[in-house]
Amino acid sequence: MGVRVKYIVVFLLSIVWGYGSTLHLSIAANPARLNPLIATDSASGEISGFIFNALVKYDPSGQKIIGDLAHSYTLISPTVIEFHLRQGVKWHDGKPFSAEDVVFTYNLIRSPKVTSPYASDFRVVKSVVAVDPYTVRVTYTKPYFKALEIWMMGIVPRHILAREKEMMGSRFNTHPIGTGAYKLTKLEFSKAIELTANPTYFEHSPKIDKIIFHVIADPMTRFLMLKNGEIDIDGLDPMQAQRQLDKNFHQRFKQLELPSHSYTYLGFNLRLKKFQDPRVREALSLAIDRQELVDILFLNHGRVCTGPFLPGSKGFNAAIKAPTPNQTKARQLLAQAGYTAAHPLEFEIATSNSNAIRPYAAEILQRQLLKVGVKVTLKVMEWQAFLNTVVMPKKFETVLLGWGLSLTPDPYMIWHSDADVPGGFNMIGYHSKTTDHLIETMENSTDPSVIATLQRQIFAQIVGDNPYLFLVIPNDINVYNKAIKGVQPSINGIWEGYINWEKK
Repeated sequence: MGVRVKYIVVFLLSIVWGYGSTLHLSIAANPARLNPLIATDSASGEISGFIFNALVKYDPSGQKIIGDLAHSYTLISPTVIEFHLRQGVKWHDGKPFSAEDVVFTYNLIRSPKVTSPYASDFRVVKSVVAVDPYTVRVTYTKPYFKALEIWMMGIVPRHILAREKEMMGSRFNTHPIGTGAYKLTKLEFSKAIELTANPTYFEHSPKIDKIIFHVIADPMTRFLMLKNGEIDIDGLDPMQAQRQLDKNFHQRFKQLELPSHSYTYLGFNLRLKKFQDPRVREALSLAIDRQELVDILFLNHGRVCTGPFLPGSKGFNAAIKAPTPNQTKARQLLAQAGYTAAHPLEFEIATSNSNAIRPYAAEILQRQLLKVGVKVTLKVMEWQAFLNTVVMPKKFETVLLGWGLSLTPDPYMIWHSDADVPGGFNMIGYHSKTTDHLIETMENSTDPSVIATLQRQIFAQIVGDNPYLFLVIPNDINVYNKAIKGVQPSINGIWEGYINWEKK
């Protein structure tokens, strides 16, 4: 009887604490909207990725586009693609997925009901037609270099949203219904978000039953929970990885370091007169020692960023080097722009504490810029407040942020003048006729070599204009519980093939 009671207790504890087949993760902020069409914050994007599917995705090599909700696709001509959908796919509420959902998603993202930065991806789509319940034909107005990649966006259900009048404030954004491997079963803001394995997922039901995201704003609390084994997978900053983990931790966790598909930048609000003078932007660039940021903040787990496309991508311009710090020239340029010791340049750097390193980066930038007479104040905020009151309404002087980039980055979304719209990613107000022309020319091409050449020209033009100060490309330092079996990271990241993971 005693043994039986023991097993019952263990079973009950597994239910209460989520041991065994539950994956415990952490996020720094509440998700804003769990809707792939309008998920612009990292928490929403991360969670939505488990709930929704796209038509296509990258294979593990990152070199080939393969089917997701579409089992295959056919390039009918340079301007026409047909997607052949999987049959038998169900939404989380049991309703069948069909071509009508794809058509509806396209029409929704292009409608005035939705303010989405992703809408610009579909600007050259002429029509999306359901040929039959499992075939979608997409016609473009012209050849487009990202004709397939734009369909890596999540598809939403027509039967739920067709009658929705207010998409931005819809109940769907906190009660999403997708086709993904996991379904949302609990959403407690500032506490926990629970996902449960979808037993009818079209590949197969995930082997891990639940994923629980713990919402923890404080980086130190997240780190302590990780060390205590309360979090199964997390990212580390370099100081934590090198100096704050003991032998016991490494006996329980594996460490995996991969180059990140991201960079950190200081963006200027170019609507402000002080930053419209190119001499000011160049002076600030010359005053900053980027390598010092890498050395102090990342302990060599990163590299200096030289521009908007990542090293290793076809558009990376290796001929462009990071500027050598030059305080003398920086002071001269500031003086030419009318700033002196008696009348110094002053501005605020705004950032969020959701990223543990950025507040410290802001302090280093503040100190470096003071050496050339620039007075900087800092504003560090919780992510959601920062997003809603500073970034989205564009009420900032400068922002210290980062971008995550796909393997085929679209410069239009960030750098084209037309992306300077409400909800758009050109939030700094960058306008350049030369850059616009290069982007438009590139987008009309389907020749990979021509696209790469134009991307390198775009890279050089943007760096020369200094709308951002490109700072650092950090490495992703991940650790995961050794109890998790089947982790096979790829260029797409640590989550490759997660439905086959087991936790033992």
